Amino acid sequence: MSEKIERSDGEWKEILTSDQYQVCREKGTERPFSGQYHDCKDTGVYVCVCCGQPLFDSETKFDSGTGWPSFYTPIDINNVATETDNSLFMRRTEVMCGRCDSHLGHVFEDGPPPTGLRYCMNSLSLDLKKSE
Repeated sequence: MSEKIERSDGEWKEILTSDQYQVCREKGTERPFSGQYHDCKDTGVYVCVCCGQPLFDSETKFDSGTGWPSFYTPIDINNVATETDNSLFMRRTEVMCGRCDSHLGHVFEDGPPPTGLRYCMNSLSLDLKKSE
């Protein structure tokens, strides 16, 4: 596992756009179908926009119909962290970067085989490193 990255709010604000900061550091959510990766078909590895940690391979991406990029498994389960999110009068499982604690999205148990999971991510929290 990569070494933890910790920065002050001011440092994050210098690195990220205001929209990225709102999603990644303040646990916001982009509007469905508004993100650059919701219907992206390019191949490569999706990394954390905050720290570059590899998160999801494009081969595990699928069209969930929700308007957010969805994956059925992370590259390495140790690269993500989860915790219970009881906001908005719902009980969900929040997904964060395991290296910098950036908010990525949520995971649900309604995905396709082989895992049955749907990692529903915000495009603003990801950066696609395209395959050569």
